[in-house]
Amino acid sequence: MWADLSMENCSIARTLQIVGEKWTLLVLRDAFNGIRRFEDLQTRLGVARQVLADRLERLVSEGILERRPYREPGQRTRHEYRLTEKGLALHPALVALMQWGDRYVADVEGPPVVLTHRDCGAPIHVTLTCEDGHAVESPRRVTVNPGPGAKVRPAS
Repeated sequence: MWADLSMENCSIARTLQIVGEKWTLLVLRDAFNGIRRFEDLQTRLGVARQVLADRLERLVSEGILERRPYREPGQRTRHEYRLTEKGLALHPALVALMQWGDRYVADVEGPPVVLTHRDCGAPIHVTLTCEDGHAVESPRRVTVNPGPGAKVRPAS
């Protein structure tokens, strides 16, 4: 079944075209942690200014970040970058990447940060559930079915 589907409209491929680059993901990581200004992002990430400008422009044009003006006394107007609802929806994906990294590539001392629920203090984990609320513990418990946008792969 999977082999019969065209990948021309794959949601994963389309998402990676927008956010699948190292600097883009790191900009998003810092945005989720309250870093909003160009200079602060550039200093923290150590990324070339033009690369950062390009990534921020793409994230703004995709509606993931929005540019908001601010002005320090005696300075020119500048912009900070805030996550939109579309950007906030990427949080579980970043947490899932972090969770994988904590498990497989963290230093022997353990993960560099731990995310906790602000209300109760318990650690946060990304988990999969079906619409009926059942936990999906393994990819082996998932069935791939064609969706409404599925296209059949042309015969070779």
